[in-house]
Amino acid sequence: MEATCSSTPSHPVRRAAVAGLLVLAIAAGGLFYYKWTGSWTAVEKVRGAGRFVPKGEAISTQGMTPLAVPFIRTANYLAIVWPALVFGVLIAGAVRTFQPPGWLGGLLGPGTARQQIAAGVASAPLMLCSCCIAPIFSSVYQKTRKLGPSLAVMIGSPSLNLAAIVLTFLLLPIQAGIARVAMAVTTVFLVTAILGRIFGRTRLASPAPDSASCAVDGAPPSDTFAAGLAAFARSIGWVALRTVPLVLLGIFLSALLVDSLPGEFPQDGFGRVAVIGAVAAVAVLIALPTFFELPLALTLVGLGAPLGAAAAVLFAGPAVNLPSLFTVARETSWKVAAAVGGAVWLVAFTGGLLVG
Repeated sequence: MEATCSSTPSHPVRRAAVAGLLVLAIAAGGLFYYKWTGSWTAVEKVRGAGRFVPKGEAISTQGMTPLAVPFIRTANYLAIVWPALVFGVLIAGAVRTFQPPGWLGGLLGPGTARQQIAAGVASAPLMLCSCCIAPIFSSVYQKTRKLGPSLAVMIGSPSLNLAAIVLTFLLLPIQAGIARVAMAVTTVFLVTAILGRIFGRTRLASPAPDSASCAVDGAPPSDTFAAGLAAFARSIGWVALRTVPLVLLGIFLSALLVDSLPGEFPQDGFGRVAVIGAVAAVAVLIALPTFFELPLALTLVGLGAPLGAAAAVLFAGPAVNLPSLFTVARETSWKVAAAVGGAVWLVAFTGGLLVG
């Protein structure tokens, strides 16, 4: 028998919901301040110096054994992204606990076009990398059961990062910047809608709601502010246990794949196509902190790779990765996750070929 939440909220519950939305606003405001100040500081540095210098390794991999390198890379990645990952878990927990009944679903509908536009536009200012947006995807999908908009949130946050787009135009040829924007817009607003239409007709497994998710649906656990905070804490733990282990596993596997990028770049027609396809495939899988697709793309160009390969990295690198695809598989199915990864690869590959 499927568990349900009561649908008749009391006045205390509504007051707790208002307080909960305040908690959500504080978490989102903290994230905006953290991401926007850091991002525009990076933009100003690039405008002044004419080059992008990523953060150095917290732990050097020089001289380390091959067995230790992926563990160190994982630790270095977490040293960069952990604040954003914490914000992602907090916001996801707040969405699950305090979102008023039907509010999120109403915001994303009716109409496929409105849903996709609202989800994509709302996700862009978050500027979270694909790993850190994964918990929010999980909560949005559980609350709305709308796959297309949920994927638009997940892919839009990293791929429509305005600061990263500005840096792309500052550091790389204009064709790469235009291709990055075109691929991101196409995927966020069109491809995710198509995926939602294809797989949205399939009844995907939905976990029974826990006490935290029932908090504002009228159930007694959160009928006071204190009880609401307790439910929020439980929800944070639930989100963390459901998503963070998958994120960590994906980061570690990504660390194993980093060295699989091609080292030689043929200049003939078929060779260029193969290079763009291979680079796009690796970019779909590896986990990159915010902005780290830029030095990777610049390195590829410096080594003689086609500009199309760099363009593929600029889009596919931030758009998805193994951690986010693992989360999609957990919430939906491996078939959906494979389709998302395949669609991002196809867009990156096609865009790369058009750039040349």
